[in-house]
Amino acid sequence: MISPDPDDIRFMHIALREARKGVGRTSPNPCVGAVIVKDGVVISRGYHKKAGTPHAEVHAIRRAGRDAEGATIYVTLEPCSHTGKTPPCCHAVVKAGIKRVVVGMEDPNPLVSGSGNRYLREHGLDVQCGVLEEECYELNRPFLKHIATGLPFVVMKAGISLDGKLSYQKGCPGRITGRCSSKRVHRLRDSLDAILVGIGTVVADNPSLTTRVPGKKGRDPVRVILDSSLKIPLQSKVIQQESSSTLVFCSNVASEGKKERLRNQTNVRVIEVDSDESRGLDLETVLQKLGGLGLCSVLVEGGAGVHGSFLRKNLVDRVMLFQAPIFAGSAGTPLLEGFRVEDRDSAPRLKKMHYRRCGQDILIQGDL
Repeated sequence: MISPDPDDIRFMHIALREARKGVGRTSPNPCVGAVIVKDGVVISRGYHKKAGTPHAEVHAIRRAGRDAEGATIYVTLEPCSHTGKTPPCCHAVVKAGIKRVVVGMEDPNPLVSGSGNRYLREHGLDVQCGVLEEECYELNRPFLKHIATGLPFVVMKAGISLDGKLSYQKGCPGRITGRCSSKRVHRLRDSLDAILVGIGTVVADNPSLTTRVPGKKGRDPVRVILDSSLKIPLQSKVIQQESSSTLVFCSNVASEGKKERLRNQTNVRVIEVDSDESRGLDLETVLQKLGGLGLCSVLVEGGAGVHGSFLRKNLVDRVMLFQAPIFAGSAGTPLLEGFRVEDRDSAPRLKKMHYRRCGQDILIQGDL
């Protein structure tokens, strides 16, 4: 295998930086960045901003104008070859007179899957694929899972003490982690499509489940509430705040009157699903419903029963635990409920581990 040219790596890094500008904004489309280079100089850049709007290549080509003739374009994902809400990008690349295309990774979408690169080669362009492929893959993990399975990428997040507690007293709110962790969590919410909690968290904390980032530039994710019997108070912040839509999942035996009152609320949708063997909501069906709505990623924020159920069903893709250097004591809520492990060999194990300081806290991140 031939090693990529150092310049190709450098310019693909720039394309990745462009692509990251669209994180949390493009679902169900991928995040894509493009950079056009001529004589070793970047002449234009572009990124995909939102589903239904022009793709990264088109933005870069428009900015380059006639200077795109004879240039090289670096794009993090294979240019599309099909007509959806926008025309095929590979056609635009050829029409612009670009002579060389450097691609981060092939698009796994069955509508593309190599056909974009093939079209470019058939029209005489030099195409190299696989430059910084791992980085490009990691950027679009939610999209890649969604296009392959129809399900969203699931991130389990929690703030815990040294003794693994979510709170100091069961059923009572009380912050465990520090302000630095809180800021990072809000950036995380801003980057994902939906945020999911159980009814216990809503009743105990009455959270808003919104995003607060500097400059008020954050985007509130879709709020997802698991509430089998519809105990949710109508005055809850997740019902009354209209900054984002709220999906309330319940069982088919929940009160018809409560369903109707919730449906009369602005931006609230009630979705019925079957119960599983433990008489909780069937989480696999919940994820299928979310994926069907075009949501490619879900942040699971708890509580303990919800975390335990997602782990028990093997539905978690990534774990992000913010651990504070404190002990919460035996009266607090544990991280997990309803999840048993027999021994070390059978315990779920994280891979691709990362550790990061967040003020005095430690972020422990890994994939399952």
